[in-house]
Amino acid sequence: MDLFSFPPISATLDAAYALLMALASLLEPITGGASAAVAVVILTLLVRTILIPTGVAQAKADQTRARLAPKLQLLQRRHKDARERLQRETMKLYADEKAYPFAGCAPVLIQAPVVGIIYTLFLHTVIAGHPNDLLTEQVFSVPLGASLIGSIGNGSLTLPAVAVFSVVILLIVAVAEITRRLLRPAPTASASTPGGEGMLRLVGVLQFSTAIAAAFVPLAAGLYLLVTVAWTLAQRLILRRRFPIEPSTRQA
Repeated sequence: MDLFSFPPISATLDAAYALLMALASLLEPITGGASAAVAVVILTLLVRTILIPTGVAQAKADQTRARLAPKLQLLQRRHKDARERLQRETMKLYADEKAYPFAGCAPVLIQAPVVGIIYTLFLHTVIAGHPNDLLTEQVFSVPLGASLIGSIGNGSLTLPAVAVFSVVILLIVAVAEITRRLLRPAPTASASTPGGEGMLRLVGVLQFSTAIAAAFVPLAAGLYLLVTVAWTLAQRLILRRRFPIEPSTRQA
């Protein structure tokens, strides 16, 4: 059975398809042939606007983790040879402080299906039993359903495609580098434990994973990723001012 023919999934895809096509039609007199690409950008901005409360929750969670770092370091030193006791005491600390170790994960969890929907819309020739006209939409002569790796694999890579994909991926890399420099993870309790410094380096490397993903997904999904990382950077910089991580806390 085709997963995408399952009624709830098929209906969701059809609704997203209708929304994008309607938005592209409205934009066509203004944006011309790039209307579908602009529609994807506007949809991304709409999703990110809806997710602002989860971004606030994530900023609060970052502030809480930094505030609790000295206490977590103390627990790690005190119970370094008793892992189960350390886990219990850590969870008790979070409960006493009314904090949650996985708080702030909502943006990632909510965005995952959105990216999946956009990826699917520009991957399948048929949506809910009708032809997928989105695949005929282009931006600078590059189909929104094309991917960089796919184009290389089937030999259809053109000079305009190289230029468009390069701009998208390089912009994502630039945003990732700015994010790494301005929002470098604070050395908290994990940094003082064996392997903690390596974990911080890994977090820095993961900033660039979106650029790698953009090379494999359709151009439409790559546009979604670009707008998302740019929005996320701007939002985190604004929220860091609203919920600052005190220098004294970060150095504890």
